[in-house]
Amino acid sequence: MEFHEIYLLYRHELDRVERLLDERAHADHADLARAGRTLLEAGGKRIRPLFALICGLGEREWSLDVAKIAAALEMIHMATLVHDDVIDRADLRRGKPTVRKSYGNLAAMYTGDYLFARAIQLLAEVDNLEVHRLMARGIVLLCEGEIEQIEDFYNWSQGVMTYLRRIHRKTALLISLSCQLGAMVGGASAREVAALARFGHAVGMAFQIVDDLLDFTGAAEIVGKPVGGDLRQGNLTLPALLAASRPGIGERLRDLVREGMREEEAEEAIRLIVSSGALEDAERFAERYLEKARLLLQGVSREAVREQLMGLTSFILRRQY
Repeated sequence: MEFHEIYLLYRHELDRVERLLDERAHADHADLARAGRTLLEAGGKRIRPLFALICGLGEREWSLDVAKIAAALEMIHMATLVHDDVIDRADLRRGKPTVRKSYGNLAAMYTGDYLFARAIQLLAEVDNLEVHRLMARGIVLLCEGEIEQIEDFYNWSQGVMTYLRRIHRKTALLISLSCQLGAMVGGASAREVAALARFGHAVGMAFQIVDDLLDFTGAAEIVGKPVGGDLRQGNLTLPALLAASRPGIGERLRDLVREGMREEEAEEAIRLIVSSGALEDAERFAERYLEKARLLLQGVSREAVREQLMGLTSFILRRQY
């Protein structure tokens, strides 16, 4: 099943989630309202809500609780993006000015905090203690992942395992929770909920690795941010770490990528990483995670859910944005 077919299948449900986001992200304070509107209008793939809807609904009827889970997870994701843009001093997100660019760092930080709070308010309407326990733990790990990323800026001594642990917390966790909580609230069996949580983790790991690849290979006008943006900010992702292990390349990268790096040094570092074969090696990491995800789908009894999730895994590896 193709990605666009899956989106069309859940178009009405996603529209309902979008209306819920619009309603719950609204603020009476003028600056918060404008900043929230900027985020919503920037759009996005809404991957996390889609995973929650597929795992929570599948062949079942509409569920408002599943929609609330989907919207809350997306608001948490949006909050992390706003905070990330402040940390990274990013001016563009999805090709549009970031909240920090339009309204300043302080307004951006409070916007992110507000979205976190509104997400928690929305989750409080779902009468399931386990949902709240899992989400609270997830937010803690997410914040820890953000702090670890800041601590590791320009840190060439970190290894691949450090990177994988970081993206588990920053990205894979929310996608795993989208699948797990959607299925849980949707009434799936405990066995299926567990399988979908592990599936979401594997897909989330692959999703972030592909995102880090696109930072080197994607067209800026499609990806919506400058090529090599992570490297310029000192965020050493999998392609950079793999390239640094190459004899003759690692030492030069360490010399180039540092605080105060000039533009020509950044461009040379990007060329070294691209020509080193590290991108192909990183893609194989993503492929292995997606293969694991496909195997985990065998633990899902609903045929429609398996087929739709399989379609999403195929899209992730070949996506261009």
